[in-house]
Amino acid sequence: MRGGAVSCRGSTPDRSRVAERPAADRPLSNWHLDERRGLSRGERAADVLRNGMGSWAFVAGFGVVMVVWAALNSAESAWDPYPFILLNLFLSMIAGLQGAILLIAAKRQDAIAAALAQHDYETNLAAKREIEELMAINRTQLEILRELRAELGPRQT
Repeated sequence: MRGGAVSCRGSTPDRSRVAERPAADRPLSNWHLDERRGLSRGERAADVLRNGMGSWAFVAGFGVVMVVWAALNSAESAWDPYPFILLNLFLSMIAGLQGAILLIAAKRQDAIAAALAQHDYETNLAAKREIEELMAINRTQLEILRELRAELGPRQT
């Protein structure tokens, strides 16, 4: 018998061969909720504006505003007669702001993707450690069974 690990007198196997370690240190919190709680007011605003500008409702509303502006300014008493220079100024300002807002939101999405990738990596490492621990336990159990069979000798079935 190797190292006195198994005894037929009813004692338990020597557990020193199985590496004892604490439970896997996987995150137990909801990552998305924790991330949302840490957002600044500006980041929340960028997300709301990005979600609004990226919707069909925004596109439809914007189209309606353009048509109404053109219709109202086609009349005799127009404040912005054709070629709608004031409208072009507003559209240029909106485009500049939209670009900045979308860049802010894209930067946040990149940070979220990187954090999620790190979270997935840590989860995978924890799962790998658990699988390796279970495989070590399985190998130890198989070794103990072999030792028991060898100690008991061949049996007729």
